[in-house]
Amino acid sequence: MAAPGALLVMGVSGSGKSTVGALLASELGWKFYDADDYHPKENRMKMEKGIPLNDQDRIPWLCNLHDILLRDVTSGQHVVLACSALKKTYRDILIRGKNGAPLKSGESRKEEKPAEVQFLVVHLSGSFEVISGRLHQRKDHFMPPALLQSQFDTLEPPSPPENFIQISVDKSLSEIVAVIMETLKMK
Repeated sequence: MAAPGALLVMGVSGSGKSTVGALLASELGWKFYDADDYHPKENRMKMEKGIPLNDQDRIPWLCNLHDILLRDVTSGQHVVLACSALKKTYRDILIRGKNGAPLKSGESRKEEKPAEVQFLVVHLSGSFEVISGRLHQRKDHFMPPALLQSQFDTLEPPSPPENFIQISVDKSLSEIVAVIMETLKMK
């Protein structure tokens, strides 16, 4: 696999995606995007009311993120994206845009090869108890701790053939960043 043009820092809410992603982008001199900043108002309102998002809420948001990343990567800009990307389907959409989304009944796809974003997926993983404790300490975020269980229920951790590494949130921030930097050197 070619060296990634982008890093996807993924995991459930409270796993440290934004913190790790921003620090990595700063260290690497890459552009940083926090996917939460691109949620439409309707998605934010739904989450604030304690209603988990469904695929219909997420797919247009993920397609928009793909388009932003593809624009940057094709212009030579490397990027770091912090995004929950809980399901493999969601990661496929981030890679291939709408061509990565599941087909609706009766829909067919053109055979052209979609433009893809090459990612190294960094899965920040931890126990429900540890991450729940972090969420309860967080202030001023639209994602209420009550929705954490729905994220764990939805989570499909990356697996081969995805290009990924998994890192425990029990490590220090500097250890997490060091593991990712070392992995990038090997790509």
